[in-house]
Amino acid sequence: MEREEALKIVKEQLTEHRYQHTLGVVETAIQLAEKYGADVVKAEMAAIFHDYAKFRSKEEMKEIIKEQGFPHDLLEFNGELWHAPVGAYLVEKEAGITDREILDAIRFHTSGRINMTLLDKVVYLADYIEPGRHFPGVDEVREIAKESLDKALIKAIQNTILFLMKKNQTVYPDTFHTYNDLVQKLED
Repeated sequence: MEREEALKIVKEQLTEHRYQHTLGVVETAIQLAEKYGADVVKAEMAAIFHDYAKFRSKEEMKEIIKEQGFPHDLLEFNGELWHAPVGAYLVEKEAGITDREILDAIRFHTSGRINMTLLDKVVYLADYIEPGRHFPGVDEVREIAKESLDKALIKAIQNTILFLMKKNQTVYPDTFHTYNDLVQKLED
């Protein structure tokens, strides 16, 4: 699928604000892919579709999570996580994207996972640091990303976990596991 066709499909699913965010994620993903040696075309496509399901109803997402055999514990955590795995499913079903690497990068862009691929890392981080993001800590992660993809990911996940803890919100276990996996691999 060509970039313009993909953007047209995605634009129909998003608010204008979220579409602008998506464009920022796309450009950031391309830059990170070029810098760290990921497949630029796949990074671009995963970034375009990363928030495809963002505005689907909670009920529709719950049903898809149950029907598709996604981990049911996902339903016990913040609904903000749901659009990633549901999005991967819907992108395959509705947009016809079948590349597993692209779908996985979409699927894990909110939670991370153990043994993240290079593409997973690029999309996760691009979503976090795209130029339209403005929150405490994002500039530091942008700076770290200029030198190390893994160190930037670790810092982004630290920030996310601390943010959730300060708000007395639960943290999805895969996020902790992702953090631990990245730290352990960095130490090796």
